Amino acid sequence: MEAGFLSILALGFVLGIKHAIEPDHVIAVSTIASQSKKLLKSSLAGVFWGIGHTATLFIIGIILILMKGEIPEKWAMSLEFLVGIMLVYLGSSTILSFKNAHLHHHLHDGEDHLHAHSHMNSGQHEHKHQHQNVSYLKSLIIGLVHGLAGSGAMILLTMSSVKSVWEAIIYILIFGGGTVIGMLFFTTIIGIPFVFSAKKRRLNKTLNQVTGVISVGFGMYYMYNLGVTEGLFKLWLQ
Repeated sequence: MEAGFLSILALGFVLGIKHAIEPDHVIAVSTIASQSKKLLKSSLAGVFWGIGHTATLFIIGIILILMKGEIPEKWAMSLEFLVGIMLVYLGSSTILSFKNAHLHHHLHDGEDHLHAHSHMNSGQHEHKHQHQNVSYLKSLIIGLVHGLAGSGAMILLTMSSVKSVWEAIIYILIFGGGTVIGMLFFTTIIGIPFVFSAKKRRLNKTLNQVTGVISVGFGMYYMYNLGVTEGLFKLWLQ
């Protein structure tokens, strides 16, 4: 490989790390990492996000590069809008998962589980067993959505940096490796307060709800900015 291309790959790796810590990425994965009672599982949530993100960028990116096409602005912005919807959903589900629930901890097969129950108006006792495990599938799907939304910008960045399809493939993979490393690092940091508060139910519940509120609030802002400020709603009406 030429020294110039190696420099481009190094830059791509750094840009991948930087890309991973964008607010919408960190907030989305935080809603998953907040469910973890073990730091390793919180970290792995970031890895699966990175894998999903890279997979989408790679598949769509290579298709568009081979076809020498690009995503129309209306569609690119609409995919970004989907991220806002996802943030609101993730935040809402995080908040509602703790609403009106009385939580009791217990250990089962070495895993920290929660028992949740609510007292109904009829006086009956409704009991629900919740396994507070990180959903790696959900992390993967979140990464796929983020990769889909960022594919347009990725194509422009790639084509401005490389000269051939093979170089584009390598660049996207290196960029993706950077996002995986970046998100691994930051989900580990994000997971620390949730892991240490696992045995303090009220504090853990508060942290989860704060994470949910931030996700909902940022998601609403994200959609408003795209729809009103950047004019997506007008594009939809054209």
